[in-house]
Amino acid sequence: MKNVILFDSDTRENLLPLTFTRPVADLRIGILSISEKWTQWLGAEVSYITQDYLTKKYPINISEDNFVINGSALPSEWLCRLIEQLEFNEALLQDGELIAARLNADQFEHLIRDEEIEELQGFDVEETPFIKITNLWELFTLNGQAIEEDFNFLTKERTSQPISETNRVISPENVFIEEGAVVECAILNASEGPIYIGKNARVMEGAMIRGPLALCDHSTIKMGAKVYGPTTIGPHSKVGGEVSNSILTGYSNKGHDGYLGNSVLGTWCNIGADTNTSNLKNNYAEVKLWNYESERFLSTGQQFCGLIMGDHSKCGINTMFNTGTVVGVSANVFGDGFPRNFIPSFSWGGANGYSTYTIQKAFETAERVMARRSKELDDQEKAILENVFQQSAKHRRWDKSTISE
Repeated sequence: MKNVILFDSDTRENLLPLTFTRPVADLRIGILSISEKWTQWLGAEVSYITQDYLTKKYPINISEDNFVINGSALPSEWLCRLIEQLEFNEALLQDGELIAARLNADQFEHLIRDEEIEELQGFDVEETPFIKITNLWELFTLNGQAIEEDFNFLTKERTSQPISETNRVISPENVFIEEGAVVECAILNASEGPIYIGKNARVMEGAMIRGPLALCDHSTIKMGAKVYGPTTIGPHSKVGGEVSNSILTGYSNKGHDGYLGNSVLGTWCNIGADTNTSNLKNNYAEVKLWNYESERFLSTGQQFCGLIMGDHSKCGINTMFNTGTVVGVSANVFGDGFPRNFIPSFSWGGANGYSTYTIQKAFETAERVMARRSKELDDQEKAILENVFQQSAKHRRWDKSTISE
């Protein structure tokens, strides 16, 4: 089995706050996360080069034969062929950026120490088709292509579970239902993109779905929901109301009425009832989005962009998010009016002002939330959140302290 090591490039900074709590390769786009894609495509064991504070949860495994791959690159048929043809000391480059290399253990140590790797021969992959994620909004703008590629890969030479006759289905050849899934009395329109229903997932009565859609394992689309593709609902998540061109990474809920569009939610997020996200400015101008590296709002070049929310963040009922809002990790947003377009990690409040959501209170909430899914907030997770709390202190300008009680 190949040993694949997925590394964080400088792109990682552009993908905060989602990458505060995970390597770039653990982001979900399409049906699978990026790391899951590489495991499937190359039949490989996967480990990571990532931030020091993430390494206990995401360790590295070094062997005598290592395929080192950029964690922001998604596999494709042609890219995987090139990677499998690599010899030792060879690399694939795009615009001078390392995409993949094959290194022995000694060469890998040079890479880790940011030293020059001798005799490394580079090959350009400019003409090779594959997706590479460099900005937050590309997660939803490229999600349709990623769903289709994952769908074709996962369902090739396989047979879907039968589609119940209670459903109204358009283009049933583009619908795949995994074992244990239940879909009854729903409308499934796969004419504009595939619909994938994962293991033990559930689509309740009256749901209206237009592909491309990925409903991952153990997730639920509730009664009467309206879901427009391209949308990914990660594992163990629940969706109600109206959702369009969005990604729920996993273990997150938008269970009630309200609108979520052109948005990405991390894990363990909860969207309160009747919450709405604006994804289009009143003047139809390009949307600007908070960028952590430059610490200012930068133009996305996109006319549609809604909400980016980091792990463990929540919002109360009737919350109104303005176009292009970024919410950090473990924030709790509530109250009337539009909150600001950038809400730092561990914020408590809304349009009327914020206080600091102390680390201990954040732990208590996370423990209760995760217990509902039979998961534990272990010491590794706590250490990650503590590190994010300290990193994000500079953004909580109302609070001059850097350490919680």
